[in-house]
Amino acid sequence: MTPEALWTLAGVAAALSGSTLALLLRFAARLPHDLPGPRSLHETPMPRIGGLAVWAGTLPSALVAPPAVPGPWPVWLLAAGVVAGVSLIDDCRGVHPVTRLASHFAAAVAVAIVLLRSGPELTPVGAGLAVGGSALLLVWAANLYNFMDGSDGLAATMGVCGFGAYGIAAGMAGAPGAVYVGLAAATLPFLALNLPPARMFLGDVGAVPMGFLAAALGLGGWRGGTWPAWFPVLVFLPFIADATVTLGKRIWRREHVWEAHKMHYYQRLHQLGAGHRGTLLVFGFLMSGTAASALFTLAADPAAGWIVIAAWSVAMATFFSGIDYHWRHRTPARR
Repeated sequence: MTPEALWTLAGVAAALSGSTLALLLRFAARLPHDLPGPRSLHETPMPRIGGLAVWAGTLPSALVAPPAVPGPWPVWLLAAGVVAGVSLIDDCRGVHPVTRLASHFAAAVAVAIVLLRSGPELTPVGAGLAVGGSALLLVWAANLYNFMDGSDGLAATMGVCGFGAYGIAAGMAGAPGAVYVGLAAATLPFLALNLPPARMFLGDVGAVPMGFLAAALGLGGWRGGTWPAWFPVLVFLPFIADATVTLGKRIWRREHVWEAHKMHYYQRLHQLGAGHRGTLLVFGFLMSGTAASALFTLAADPAAGWIVIAAWSVAMATFFSGIDYHWRHRTPARR
């Protein structure tokens, strides 16, 4: 695809997303709203299906310019469509958690099977482990992205940085990158609306499929030879680290992990006084930093990717430890 065609698709994605957002805002009072609750950092109800605009903008590039991933592209689209469809129903009227997770696993298994067929032949046990492990990774990615969609601008910024990095990496490899660029461009108008003070949330229909695609396209790009296995991990490391460490600590403390809470590091940073703007500034630095590091390492020395991940992990562990310290010593007014 020529640069001119790529820019045209990006412009179409942004225009369709912006137009859809304008339509949603016109009927904002009739949309499903996110109500303040145990995990909310907002005090007033907020319209929450802004993710529809992102997918409206992404669809043209997804249909006309598939990425270099193994297997038939319609299978990937159908899997993402199932995740998005169930998430939309969940936003509008609620879906039982078992049904929601079952739909995520069904979509994840479909993608995992396609990925398995692109590699060397495995024994039945090895194939089962590969499919099961890949499916678990995809389901976790879908849900961890949703966990992180709780502070103004956070998930949208990760979408722009993450999928934008995918698009640049695809261009560096000479692989099709229109889907990644289209997704990043379609997220930009929503980000403008979601910056503090936010006027709309992505909702499950935006955050869950976005997390699913971050992992699925990351694995697909690896299996398709577009980038090394470490690349998508480093690009999305801030979200992966926060959600995974938080869940691990809750399991260690034998808490009910399915219950809503405000113990993610970004949530505690917000409650310690950073607010939406400060939290976005700090995590925006982390997200842009890991994405830029991933691209620089990919260009300069791909063999050093895991070392760079280790370095960033140490930096984030130090940052998280600081939040833990201040959280333990916070004033009674903030308890």
